[in-house]
Order: sequence, then structure tokens, then C-alpha cells
Amino acid sequence: MSEFKQALQNFFNSISIGVGDWGLKLIGGFAALIIGLWIIRMVLKAVSRVFDASKIDKTLRPFLLTLLGFSLKALLFISIAGIVGIPTASFAALIAGVGIAIGAAFNGSLGHLASGVMLLIFRPFKVGDLVETNGTLGFVKEISVFVTELETFQNKTEIIPNGAITSGKITNYSTIGNLRVDMLFAIRYGADVEAAKKIVMEVMQKDPNVLNEPAPRVGVNNLGESAVELVALPFSTVEGYWDVHWDTRQRIVEALGKAGYEAPLPQRIVTMQQG
Repeated sequence: MSEFKQALQNFFNSISIGVGDWGLKLIGGFAALIIGLWIIRMVLKAVSRVFDASKIDKTLRPFLLTLLGFSLKALLFISIAGIVGIPTASFAALIAGVGIAIGAAFNGSLGHLASGVMLLIFRPFKVGDLVETNGTLGFVKEISVFVTELETFQNKTEIIPNGAITSGKITNYSTIGNLRVDMLFAIRYGADVEAAKKIVMEVMQKDPNVLNEPAPRVGVNNLGESAVELVALPFSTVEGYWDVHWDTRQRIVEALGKAGYEAPLPQRIVTMQQG
């Protein structure tokens, strides 16, 4: 009977010791969690201040901070698992498995995210630029890590997945800061070409929407079957492109009309031979 009591006492003593050790580990893990989260918060604040003082894109900053915070918290939880007594290798394998499952579930979205990071790092365009991509022409309204928003000239908002942008061609009309508007005009054969070129040049030089630098030009573009084709090459700002495209073109047509230049008509030369 005394041996049974001794065994029972040893059993309860082992349980007490085990619970005590587990309790101490649990308290240590909880303390490490609180201190670790506080340190992570301080680190993120410091990194945020560094970002504010740097030239990193404002859209990229939240993503980088979120990624850094997630990585630091994952390391913290693995460390706490070691303190509590959970095998860290198993815990790390569990996190890796969850990450793989999430990656498989969001395979397409992760591709757009990676493309968004590429756009924000390499910066082929920025907010406010006029770009043409994926068949859409418009001003960049917002760049996020998943999609890019374009505002077209028809005031439509086009939301394009970043993966579709990086996999295709991107044309940025705002990189240089001005655009050339090519305009074609035709006059009849026999008309004074030099006088017509002077009229077109005067219209462009007086037009407030046409830039003085680079200077506009006028030249003979082609000799057609029925007319001499002239080309006017004015430059405009990105925002004033359509003003030059429509309004300046109309002024040139009106000025040529007032000067007596008529629209060319199809011409045929017929040679008669008498038999």
C-alpha cells in the first residue's frame, strides 16, 4: 500500500513539475511576444521615416512595410515556439506549407503583385503620365501592387491588371515632356507650294497651343497622283495634344482656304491619238 502511495505521489509531483515548467515557458513566450511586437513596431516606424526621407515611390512604401512586418512577425512566432517548447522545425514547416497553399490559391494574383512591384521599382511610368498599354490610352491615375488605373480622354476609368501591362508594350508619351502632332494637307499641282508652307507656318507660330521649342516645321511629304501632300509638324504639351490636333488643324485649313487654295480633286491625263 505504501508503494502505491509513493507511486501516486511521484506521479502528481511529475505533473506539478511539468505544469510548472510549461507555465514558466508560457509566461516567457507571452513576455517575448509583447516585447517582440513592440520592437517590430519601433522598427517599422524607423523604416517608415527612412522611406519618407528617401525617393522610394509612395505607392511602394505600404507594400514594403507590410512585407517587412509580416517577415519579422513570422520570425517572432517561430522564436516564441522555440521558447514554449514547440519544435521550431515543425513550426517552420507548417508556415511553409500554409504559404505554399496560399500561393497556389492566389497564383494569378501573386503574378499581378510581382508585376506591380516591378512597375513601382523600375518606374516605366508614374502617376499623371499619359501612357498607352494593353490597348488603352490615358493618364495614369493610380498604381497599386495589383492593378493600374488609367483615366482616358473620354473620362473613362480603365482598371488594368499589372500582369497584363508588364507582359505587353508600354508607350509613355510624357517621358520627354512634349509631343509632335503630324498633320497632313494637300494642295493642287501648280499651286504655290512655298506660299502654302508660309501660311501653315504662320498659323502654327501664332497658335498659343503650339510650342516654340522644339520649333514647328512644314515640308513636302509626298507627291500624290492628284496633289502635293504637305505635312505640318507642330509640337505641343502632353495635355494640349488634342487642342493642337483639332484646333490648329482647323486654323490651317481655314487659312489655306482664305488664301485661295482649293481642295485637290482627282486628275487624269488622257492622250488622244488619231488613227
